[in-house]
Amino acid sequence: MTEQEACIRTRAVYRRFEKKEVLHGIDLEVKRHEIFGLLGPSGSGKTTLVKLVAGIDEATSGEVDVLGTRMPKLSMMKRIGYMAQSDAMYEELTAKENLEFFGALFGLHGGRLKQRIEAVMELVQLKEALTRPVGAYSGGMKRRLSLAIALMHEPELLILDEPTVGIDPVLRKSIWDELGRLSQQGTTILVTTHVMDEAEKCHRLGMIREGRLIAVGTPEALKQETGSASLEEAFLYYGGVRS
Repeated sequence: MTEQEACIRTRAVYRRFEKKEVLHGIDLEVKRHEIFGLLGPSGSGKTTLVKLVAGIDEATSGEVDVLGTRMPKLSMMKRIGYMAQSDAMYEELTAKENLEFFGALFGLHGGRLKQRIEAVMELVQLKEALTRPVGAYSGGMKRRLSLAIALMHEPELLILDEPTVGIDPVLRKSIWDELGRLSQQGTTILVTTHVMDEAEKCHRLGMIREGRLIAVGTPEALKQETGSASLEEAFLYYGGVRS
C-alpha cells in the first residue's frame, strides 16, 4: 500500500502501563476512504489502539502515522473526529451550547457552525432536544450527541469507539447507513466493536485478542479462510479455539 493509499499506518506498536503490556507489536494499515473495524472482546486492546491513532495517547515504542503525519501531533486534531467510549460533554450546558463550543474549537463560526449543528443533530435524531441540558439526556441520547460532536467539522478520519452502545436498532441502522455514505464521500472510518452484525458492515476487519492483531481481511475472506459460517466462528478459529 502506497503512502497515498494509506490513511493509518502502525509499525511494531507496543503500549505498556507500568508493568502491564497492553499492545504487543501491532502492525496495521488502513486504506483511505474505507470503513475499518477493530473486532474484539472488552479488554482486548481496541480502545488503547484507537487512542494512539487519535493522538490522545502515545505508544511506548513503535510508530503511528496518520494521513502521512507521525502521531501524536496536536495540529492533527482538526483533521480527526474522535468519539470515545465515555461521553465527554458539559452536562450543565445544552446540546446546542456543547456543539457551539466544540465547533468553535474546530474553527467553525457563523452560518457554517449553524449549518453543521443542524446537519449532525438531524443525523442523530436529536433536533427536538437541541436546547435541553445534556444532564437531562438518557445514556443513549448522550452517545448520539457524542457522535454528532465527532462529525461537526467533517473530519478526514473518523474514529468511533463502540459508537452504538445503548442505541436502539432502528437508529443504529441509520447511523451505519450514514457511515457508508461518509465513506463513499471520502471519509476514512476506524470503528471498534464487539457486535458481529456491525463487523459485517465494515470493508475490512482487524481481529484483536489480548493486545495482538490475530487476523486482517474482509469479513467474507476471514470466514472463507477459516471455513466458518460466521465471524464469531472465524474469530474463535484465529484465536486458537477449535471446535
